Amino acid sequence: MTTQTLSRRVGFDLRENLSLVFLAGILVPTVLFLVVQAVQDPTVFLQTLVKALGLGAVYAIVALGFVLIFKATQTVNFAQGAMAMSGALFLSFMVADGHIPLTTWKNPLLDVGGPSWLGWALSAVVALAFAAVLGLVIERLTIRPMIGEPLFSVAVITLGLEIVLRVFNNDTVKIDYRNLNIPWGVKSFQVGDVVVQWSYVAAVITAAVAFGAVFFFYRSRMGIAMRAVAFDQEAAMAQGINVGRVFAIAWGAGAVLAAIGGIFATQPPVKQTNAVEPETALIAFRALPAVILGGLDSVTGALLGGIIVGLAEIFAGQYAAGEVDLLGAGYPLIVPYVVMLIGLIVRPYGLFGTEEIRRV
Repeated sequence: MTTQTLSRRVGFDLRENLSLVFLAGILVPTVLFLVVQAVQDPTVFLQTLVKALGLGAVYAIVALGFVLIFKATQTVNFAQGAMAMSGALFLSFMVADGHIPLTTWKNPLLDVGGPSWLGWALSAVVALAFAAVLGLVIERLTIRPMIGEPLFSVAVITLGLEIVLRVFNNDTVKIDYRNLNIPWGVKSFQVGDVVVQWSYVAAVITAAVAFGAVFFFYRSRMGIAMRAVAFDQEAAMAQGINVGRVFAIAWGAGAVLAAIGGIFATQPPVKQTNAVEPETALIAFRALPAVILGGLDSVTGALLGGIIVGLAEIFAGQYAAGEVDLLGAGYPLIVPYVVMLIGLIVRPYGLFGTEEIRRV
């Protein structure tokens, strides 16, 4: 029996669905392997799962920032990593140096009394406000004048902003890393035999709040306007929607999410230092596979893409550790990009991305 005859009988064309067959060929043995590992040593499996969810939550937060800016401007923000590091530095100025960012004014929030974490939390809110202002300034000075211009030019501008901001940020931390004085630090608690870092819990809760806020925002009047701009800028302008205001909100929110990602990039499972360092800015590029995998214009894709990439990276790091001599010590950082490539083979626009059909 020929392949073509078999395909007709089962109603499945192997040639047209080769990508799905390829994906199934990878997923099925992977799932079976993980089931076996879970049965053989459930403690290690659950420990790995908890860590993976913590990392996935951080990736999802950063990915959400990418998506908000892309939905409004149709441009990938290559400055997201530098903005993440800047936001973390703003918090360091507030809690470690004890003064308002970019000024010599003392930070009064550290003396409000109450629980020890209260002053830190209030300082974090102010630091995020500074991050939002940074996003608004960037949008007003460099992005808004490019409305109607080629998207490639806008993308190159964000790449230039990444370099400029990264230089200033690195000058701040090149001698000494900047501590964030995070209240929970590297503390943990146990659930049975599974050790759970408080930073994992904080990341998951923060991601849930961020995605919940975006969910309700998109159902507000301004959220509907942003969705209209994402669909067609010219049509939105013709309907009286202030595209500049939509751009500003997207960049302000994207900068806040980047700053949150930068703060979590200093904590487990990303890092153990709880301090801002040059590698803090790399969190955006580590989260980029989650954005591409989920779909550049999909909020749902940002969430699931972050979780999938986090699971892949941590589980590969745990269960392929015996093959370091073959794979190299840094192989877990490559895994997200391998997952992204496989995802693009199956779904070129991402798992939840909008397909575009261009006629020539």
